[in-house]
Amino acid sequence: MHDNPLLEGLDRDRRAPPCVLVVYGASGDLTSRKIMPAIERLHRQRQLPGAFAVVGTARTEMDDDDFQKACLRSVPDAAAGWDELVKGFRYVAGDYTATETFDRLKEVLAEVDEQRGTSGNRVHYLATVPSLFDDIARALGREGMHEPRFDGSFVRIVCEKPYGRDLASARELDDAMHSAFAEDQIYRIDHYLGKETVQNTLALRFANSFFEPLWSRQHIDHVQVTVAESVGVGTRAGFYETAGALRDIVQNHVLQVLAVCAMEPPATLDATGVRDEKVKALRAIRPWDPVDVVDHVVRAQYDSGWAEGEQVKGYRSEQGVDPSSTTETYVALKLEIDNWRWAGVPFYVRTGKRLPKRVTEVAFTLKAVPHLPFTTRDSRGLSPNALVLRIQPDEGITLRFGAKVPGGSFEVRDVLMDFSYGASFLQDTPDAYERLLLDAMVGDPTLFIRTDEVEQAWQICDPILEAWNDPSYPVATYEAGSWGPKEADLLLQRDGRRWRTP
Repeated sequence: MHDNPLLEGLDRDRRAPPCVLVVYGASGDLTSRKIMPAIERLHRQRQLPGAFAVVGTARTEMDDDDFQKACLRSVPDAAAGWDELVKGFRYVAGDYTATETFDRLKEVLAEVDEQRGTSGNRVHYLATVPSLFDDIARALGREGMHEPRFDGSFVRIVCEKPYGRDLASARELDDAMHSAFAEDQIYRIDHYLGKETVQNTLALRFANSFFEPLWSRQHIDHVQVTVAESVGVGTRAGFYETAGALRDIVQNHVLQVLAVCAMEPPATLDATGVRDEKVKALRAIRPWDPVDVVDHVVRAQYDSGWAEGEQVKGYRSEQGVDPSSTTETYVALKLEIDNWRWAGVPFYVRTGKRLPKRVTEVAFTLKAVPHLPFTTRDSRGLSPNALVLRIQPDEGITLRFGAKVPGGSFEVRDVLMDFSYGASFLQDTPDAYERLLLDAMVGDPTLFIRTDEVEQAWQICDPILEAWNDPSYPVATYEAGSWGPKEADLLLQRDGRRWRTP
């Protein structure tokens, strides 16, 4: 077994210690859609101890039996033994900050410790709406639930995204967290960091001598990061109107993935080594002054069109959306990293809803060869080499390079060499939440976000939000089912480049 679990993927020998996962917002969508299925998979793989339980809490009135039935419904295809594990799950209904709720919660946790042998170990998981994070953190401190119950036991808190709405609110939330918990107790989750391809970027670079020398301005022309969704805002208009694509995707998912791809080699692949280098990469990204944002950032909304074979309405016509809304469903931006490795290499980012398909990828386009000894006709099907990291839905890596077409002429064109996790390892890749939940229970913070990473990401996004406060800042539109507005195409065309089609 490797000394560092980052190198092993989800090592089947890793097991969580005895503990209780306390889920705040246990009646919500995140719990049923992500958390419970991840716990079931960990149980199926024998990575949970016998001394394990979930205690859910929410405002919804339920008892233990109701909660257990809801957990069973969340995983309809569960493996044998799941129903027995769920019988030990408990539920506490009440207001998230009321002393009465925490008094009852403490009683239930003490009972679980005694009945299940969980040794006082706690992982508090905040799966509520973000506006409650600071209140719950402060309440846990006030009620003394931030401290271990016994000598040798642990207490940790897992916080979902978004972590603040801007730099100021992120710092306020940090103050609330740190009023009760030490930094090494706080696990800020970004599920993209749990995806195999994001983790495999480290292996790709640092375990292969032929990739790392190419990973710099000497050989890479530009980088494109695409996070595309085919769906619209759906039933999340209330949330989306307060967030938008920049806060929802760019500030966290995109910048975290970009930091992993752009960082320098860490001295060690432990939590400190990896996160130190990610912070350095984020610090090197040049924040645009608000007056320069219009030249480097495109804000847009989807209009009516066709998506997945159906005619769909535009964003401003969606239920719950202000007809005069300027909330972006699409954002494209050009970022520059001011350091020795990446100076002069633009990073183009785009994310949006109602695009042609769901795909997340990072594409490194290498510089063209200095001279082609082939005729223009023989090489017309040839593009610069590219390395594409596919993060979802089909996790893997594609390498594009030139090869001779069979035959008497010397025609050269692009071919693809493809690596797929499913085909190579003949097993399903673990879900990101599966990996990250286990890491939180084990106490490995490598794939979680440190407070200085949060602040640095907001320092990149804040000038953009400030520029968008100007009512005259343009909001472009794009047809649903297209790859975005023409303004985003112009962002690259000005540099003599174009977006790739995933």
